[in-house]
Amino acid sequence: MTINTSRRGFLKTAAAAGAVLLVGARTDGALAAASTETAQFNPFVKIDADGTVTAIVKHFEKGQGPATGLPTLIAEEIGLRMDQIEYEFAPSNPQVYNNLLFGPFQGTGGSTAMANSWLQYRQAGAAAREMLINAAAQSWGVDASGIVIEEGIVKAGDKSAPIAEFVAAASQMEPPAEPRLKEPSEFRLIGNDAVRRKDSPIKGNGQAKYAMDVHLPNQMVAMIKRPESRGGIATGFDDGASKAIKGYINAAVLPNKAGVAVYAENTWAAIQARDALEVEWDMSGAETRDSDQIKAEIMAALDAEPAYNVNKADAAAVSATIDGADKVVEKTFYFPLLAHAPMEPLNCTIEQTSDGSIVLHDGAQMPTGPHMAYQQIFQLPPEKIQIKTMLAGGSFGRRATPDADYQVEAALAFVVTDRSRPVKLVWTREDDIRSGYYRPAFGHKVRVGLNADGTIAGWQHQVAGQSIMKGTPFEAFSVHDGIDHSSVEGIGDSPYTIPDMAVGLTDTPKATSVLWWRSVGHTHTAYAMETMMDLVAEAAGRDPIEFRLAHLADSSDPDQARKAAVLKLAAEKAGWGNAPAGRSQGIAVHKSFGSYAAEVVEISGDPEIGIKIEKITCAVDCGIAVNPDVVRAQMEGGIGYGIGHAMRDQITLTGGAVDQSNFPDYEPLRIGDIAAIDVHIVPSAEAPTGVGEPGTPPSAPALANAINALSGVHVAEHPMVENGVSFV
Repeated sequence: MTINTSRRGFLKTAAAAGAVLLVGARTDGALAAASTETAQFNPFVKIDADGTVTAIVKHFEKGQGPATGLPTLIAEEIGLRMDQIEYEFAPSNPQVYNNLLFGPFQGTGGSTAMANSWLQYRQAGAAAREMLINAAAQSWGVDASGIVIEEGIVKAGDKSAPIAEFVAAASQMEPPAEPRLKEPSEFRLIGNDAVRRKDSPIKGNGQAKYAMDVHLPNQMVAMIKRPESRGGIATGFDDGASKAIKGYINAAVLPNKAGVAVYAENTWAAIQARDALEVEWDMSGAETRDSDQIKAEIMAALDAEPAYNVNKADAAAVSATIDGADKVVEKTFYFPLLAHAPMEPLNCTIEQTSDGSIVLHDGAQMPTGPHMAYQQIFQLPPEKIQIKTMLAGGSFGRRATPDADYQVEAALAFVVTDRSRPVKLVWTREDDIRSGYYRPAFGHKVRVGLNADGTIAGWQHQVAGQSIMKGTPFEAFSVHDGIDHSSVEGIGDSPYTIPDMAVGLTDTPKATSVLWWRSVGHTHTAYAMETMMDLVAEAAGRDPIEFRLAHLADSSDPDQARKAAVLKLAAEKAGWGNAPAGRSQGIAVHKSFGSYAAEVVEISGDPEIGIKIEKITCAVDCGIAVNPDVVRAQMEGGIGYGIGHAMRDQITLTGGAVDQSNFPDYEPLRIGDIAAIDVHIVPSAEAPTGVGEPGTPPSAPALANAINALSGVHVAEHPMVENGVSFV
């Protein structure tokens, strides 16, 4: 998606919100900004007296690259090298740092960081540049039109000086209403392959501070004893055995009774004390279903009349068209629950300051959520709640929940203490796998009719599964006419030209707690769409790529043209049809989060003995690639994430309790699972779109199509290892 705001509108809004801080100068000429000597030119740009520029990054960094991408935009517009700009995370303030897609809500997700910040941050940098240039023009007595800033140096003819010389004067000027944005021909950083991540050095040398690294003086570590099945409540506990653990402090039932908080001097003591704690549970309201029951409910829904007609088609007429077609291709798919399983398990630290303010130290993906929750829990005004956003070791959506679950858990564990000691909440890997939120389980039932000439006559697509958005604060945003769009995205709105298509949706009861997961609904819709396209092409006797291109033939439609372009590029770079002897190829292409990605998976081996993934070739069109190195890394990561989970993983329930607990039984992708990944970025003049998630949807269907091409085995249920395929 592309989110635009006018330059004038942005600057007016920022000023109206009190976001533009014009810093005056003391009589000695030094800057005066509270106790520091820093000028904040607008909500996103600060410049120190020594000329150091700091980008205020409103999207938190969990590995996807905004701590590099957003400073790149500002550095480009001002005229800096990347080593001349730093970054810090924005404070929690949705009036100033809201995500333009989410409305009055500050948060990171949906691959929106670059898409909604593209103009904002360029405008901010351009405004700062023009203020510095105008200050230099006044100082030198020259026309501003003849002044440029290059690598942090202000230049006009034979005059030059570092930007530091003009910060004080510039900070007293009104920001320009319409700062001139640089033309692409002027870009030196945007699109530059040589630009490397700002956060890599500190992550490599150990200086990076993740949320897990927070250690405040006199803090306690809290761990929560939770019921085995979600929905159980604690009615009492016996900590007799816990008291024998060195470092154990205390235990308390949380105010919402969702668990018992165990406090200790360190993490190991907290783990041991929690394990020793005996808790009495009321399980009358807990989840009790097994995975087989959940699957049966979904499959029954696929066979019944759908609750919602997604694209308002005449389903009966489409069904009749398919029945009368020359050939009919049918397939039913099932996708299990999946955990996010980021490398850094959930954690956060909470403290109360001397003035009664509450401070949360967290890898805060959506700071507005805990900020609002804390106002209620602590009965404090918003200005008395502070959120210090830290780096996070992954998320894939898990750190952003509609109910701010783990941050609220930390607050409840803190509020029952005397608040004299900070409390650090820590989840173990087992907590994360067994007590987390999951990609919902979904089923698809697809019938496609083919004409005698090999063209599609009709497509009927039934979807059933658990709604992510219903019953949450995001329902008004994403649910329309009863339809949770995240359940069907990528099907009815697919760029393919498909005549007589009917899409139906039925919501089934949620199994434990469900949540968005890297690429949300596209995780399962792309698989159903793209493996069906291969099966239908096979039935028509046509090449899979040629068949797809025939349904992307409208060159006047930008969606079709861009999707066709990545499909062709991936095929060309992969040497489609010319795989070495003993290997096969599969392809898939999908649009998600405004971007287009096509992937060719090349494999060898045998499904029974073991498949080896030899190479994956990816082509992506994400608009202007601000940081190509980051784009490639995100596509590689998204590919591995999608394939790894499809290969081996699922979350299963027995009596409502999660069976898996750690990486031995919920195994992530291993580095040896994919021999090589080759990413090609389509040159583009379009505004940037998402890259954090679009690599995931095509990966698993491309693998499935390669397996089918190799052996005739079509995998319609995940994980693949439990449905006819082994891997070496």
